[in-house]
This record gives sequence, C-alpha cells and structure tokens, in this order.
Amino acid sequence: MGAQNGKDLLIKVDMSTDGQFETIAGLRATRVSFNAETVDVTSLESQGGWRELLSGAGVRSAAISGAGVFKDEGTDERARQIFFDGETPNFQIIVPDFGVIEGPFQVTSIEYSGSHNGEATYEMAMASAGALIFTALV
Repeated sequence: MGAQNGKDLLIKVDMSTDGQFETIAGLRATRVSFNAETVDVTSLESQGGWRELLSGAGVRSAAISGAGVFKDEGTDERARQIFFDGETPNFQIIVPDFGVIEGPFQVTSIEYSGSHNGEATYEMAMASAGALIFTALV
C-alpha cells in the first residue's frame, strides 16, 4: 500500500437516521483515534514481576475530529442540531485503502472562529457512543 491523500479520509454523518450519509462540508483536516483501556491483574504471583493484563477487558472507544471552512450547508446544520439535541446518530469514517468505520457518535464540541481578513472556520469533535463496525475495503 502506497501513500494516501489526506483529503480522502472522510467523516460522514447520517443525515436523517435512514442510512443516507453525507460528507461533512468544508472539512480540510480530519482525525480518527482508537483507544482501549487496560485492566491490570498483576499480583505477587506474576511471573518475574511482569505486569499482566486481562485479555478482552476494559472499555474501547473512538474519537473523531475535523476542522475546516464554515460553509453553513445542510451537513453543518445537521451537526449543530445533533450537538444541541444531544443525539448519537451514526457516522462513517472512510479511511482510504483501509476500510469504513461506522457507528454512533456524540458531537462533544463545535468551535467557530474567524479573523478580520480571513475565512470563518470551525472545528468539531465526536466521541463514540456504542459499538463500532469495521468493514475492510476490497
């Protein structure tokens, strides 16, 4: 697998809870991260004093974020409404030559900014709110 275009890492939102996903408008930078908590079961009997972790335990989570130019399109309106209503609709994250991650996320922050001689921009962050499904690209 060769190098990938950053612009191909997409964040999409389910526009009306019917599986119709649209790319969030104006994004110029996107990020996805996965986390897994560990459960330490180390005891005095642990071989050589090495830490032991309980397999399959702990909480898994994902976070997605993006930043871009504020365009006030339908997807911007949907993201704002998700935030103010506290909804957890499905999002899709398209990772080029890797796969699609899909599942419920909560919009945890939206920030708008702008300068006198520049464009209006925004940043948003989402946290996973349930089980995620990964589908590999073929």
